[in-house]
Amino acid sequence: MKLHTAVTLLFTAVSTQLSASPLDESKIQFLGPIAINSTIKPADTAHRDAIIDNLLPTLQKNTNQIMLFNQQSKWQPLNKISKLTIPGLQALKFNFTTERFVSGKLKLEGIEKAKVFLNGEAVSGISEIQLDVAKGDHQVLVVAEQVNDWNKVDISFEGKADHDSITLTDKQTKALSAKQLFDAPTVSAISLSPNGEYYITTMRRYNDEKGNSAITETTLYNEDGEALYHFDGMNAANFAWRDDSEKLTYLSDNKAYIFDLKTTKRTQVASQLNGANSITFFDENTLIFEWTNSGKEEGKLTKHYQGLEDRWSYARTQSQIFLLDITSGLLNPVTVGTQSHQLADFDAKANTILATRHQQDYAQPPHMLTDLIEIDLSNYQQKVIGQYRTFNNAQYTKEGIYVTAGPDFANGAGRNLPEGMLANNYDGQLYLMDRSGQNVKALSKNFDPAISNFTVLNNGDVVLKATDEDRQQLFLFDESKNKFKRINTGLDVVEKYAVSDERHAQVLFTGTTVSTPQQLKTIHVSDNRSKTLWDSKGIAYQGAEIANLEEFNFTNKEGVEIKGRVYLPHDLDKSKKYPALVYYYGGTSPVTRGFSGRYPFNLWAAKGYVVYVLQPTGATGFGQKFSAEHVNAWGEHTANDIIMGTKEFVKAYPFVDDKRLGNLGASYGGFMTMLLTTKTNLFSASISHAGISNITSYWGQGWWGYLYSGEASKGSFPWNNPTLYSQHSPVFNANKVTTPLLLIHGDADTNVPPGESHNMYTALKILGQDVELVEYKGADHQIFARDKRFHWWDTMLAYFDKHLKNEPQWWQHLYGK
Repeated sequence: MKLHTAVTLLFTAVSTQLSASPLDESKIQFLGPIAINSTIKPADTAHRDAIIDNLLPTLQKNTNQIMLFNQQSKWQPLNKISKLTIPGLQALKFNFTTERFVSGKLKLEGIEKAKVFLNGEAVSGISEIQLDVAKGDHQVLVVAEQVNDWNKVDISFEGKADHDSITLTDKQTKALSAKQLFDAPTVSAISLSPNGEYYITTMRRYNDEKGNSAITETTLYNEDGEALYHFDGMNAANFAWRDDSEKLTYLSDNKAYIFDLKTTKRTQVASQLNGANSITFFDENTLIFEWTNSGKEEGKLTKHYQGLEDRWSYARTQSQIFLLDITSGLLNPVTVGTQSHQLADFDAKANTILATRHQQDYAQPPHMLTDLIEIDLSNYQQKVIGQYRTFNNAQYTKEGIYVTAGPDFANGAGRNLPEGMLANNYDGQLYLMDRSGQNVKALSKNFDPAISNFTVLNNGDVVLKATDEDRQQLFLFDESKNKFKRINTGLDVVEKYAVSDERHAQVLFTGTTVSTPQQLKTIHVSDNRSKTLWDSKGIAYQGAEIANLEEFNFTNKEGVEIKGRVYLPHDLDKSKKYPALVYYYGGTSPVTRGFSGRYPFNLWAAKGYVVYVLQPTGATGFGQKFSAEHVNAWGEHTANDIIMGTKEFVKAYPFVDDKRLGNLGASYGGFMTMLLTTKTNLFSASISHAGISNITSYWGQGWWGYLYSGEASKGSFPWNNPTLYSQHSPVFNANKVTTPLLLIHGDADTNVPPGESHNMYTALKILGQDVELVEYKGADHQIFARDKRFHWWDTMLAYFDKHLKNEPQWWQHLYGK
């Protein structure tokens, strides 16, 4: 047997002789023999990969002992194994950490047949395996099928350059990884029975085998958490409960079904419902739903636009409301005509329906008009309750109607602004009006959180979800006291929620905190004490190293406090200097405190960056005046806040290197990134994802351009305020840019067309500036697909590693030199 059990770790530099360093044998784990027929090897069968792959989850576990065919096997340090010539399968695994992107070759000598896994994913090769890994913690697992002489086994690593080194470790914790954040199981949809005794969840997860295809499971539970039934191919959000909680209805394969909870039998009640959606019980004998029909194109050669809405691919899709008699299967149209109707609510006792429809009316911002109508089912007469420029949702209550809309609803009934300020109607407010629509009461004028959606309880109270600064919270509006009360969820961001119809309503909800992953919880609004039903932390994040979080706020030049937070790397050494990333949105929404998301701050901290996230002027959730500053500003206040906030952040955190600052944002945040490159040299590298470079072209070409501009540029157009549209557009100031800039865009982006990045790319190329453009093929405004998401995250971090760490190798690995 070779010295040190013949296992050596080699490090090398390009064009230099390899130098060997002994490997700490105690950090390589050996398992064998694995209980399997030693006379027949997996490679001798037609199912070799399946045999080994099925072992993988067991072998990866961070446990010392495993059971195989009722025999106990134990992982042991390699240096404690006295006899290495063992028949059957054996396994080796070791964990290693890297402080930067590392490229090199893992060499396995003396192992004739094996399958090698890096971080749970099979890699090609046996004797020589290419490893390209980013900063973080990694695992190599070798399932050896044939080793003739373990005395001749040698494992080594040959780096591509002198900085390409790996360090073996036996630590019990592990740096947070991209796979954890994306693949971890999450509750993606929920449903709660009216009596609160049953609930349905849809669980979603990903893995290497399925790739971009999500693995989902929808399950019915009782209140004790016992699984009662599994629904194949269904989503919990598509179920609707009968009032007595004894039956469900849902749509599947263009058919409507009733599911009986007592017998667990389903009954088909209608078919050929292609395009039907949002089905629910109107009463015990009747279902109500929306039924869509795709609009027809007038020809193959041309598309004759019928209005601004025709930029939307679904603009000509018709949606109408139908009733379905459960006993006979009779389908009864409630609405018809050239205008689509959407179901808002219904009152079976009063035999009425609330619906909305949109008028093509561009006279006033946001250049659309919503009709709220009531339909009397006794005669099918329609009554227009009101026409509104700002409108979100409506639901019946007792003798009235609750509505959410912007401050300008009902001639400005909800406005709470200084004279002369224009309201930001993305700042959702709650109203109560009588069923005639004549008497409107603004309920939230002095309530700073921005209300998004709500559920009316039987007693007239309301459970609502609202943006409260950078949190998404649940509140109870007590109608009798005319008062809002926070529901104590214990979470920073509530994602999904469902409410029962009990006297003391129960709320089922999912969400995260800024530093803990998703949970499923329940709470009774009367006692305000929550109970956890499911927690992903113990499933997918055991031993994960999570960034430490600190709150960091500052006061801007106008005397307004700007909130923010700072993510610190888990192993922070304050005696060193760290690069930092500054993230913002800058549009009408704050950057919420979700644990993960498209922009994973905890992951960035795990890669060695201090991360500062701030909520600049203009966001909702901080009161109407704060959000109203967004109107007709197009980044002016926001840029000042980001620049000042970054300077204050650097002062407060002396271990942050002010010469290694990066900034990034997406959509409006991408616009802000481009704008900042024209205003400051504070940053050493910048990334704009799906950003706007020309406010005029976005206004005229983006799917939501003219609607969004109806608020962001209220009353301002290229012909009456050309200064706003030109001087606030980054491309008109491209000659001021000196900061290296990466532009990222989906080439199928309809919200912000990819031409917005091309504008800036063209300008900066002609100006000879350092600019890169990366387009993701087939991607829209957001990057959803798993493979694209991982590559996108890598692209952003590799770009910052290149410019802020002077480590260009990851970027070169992705895009060449």
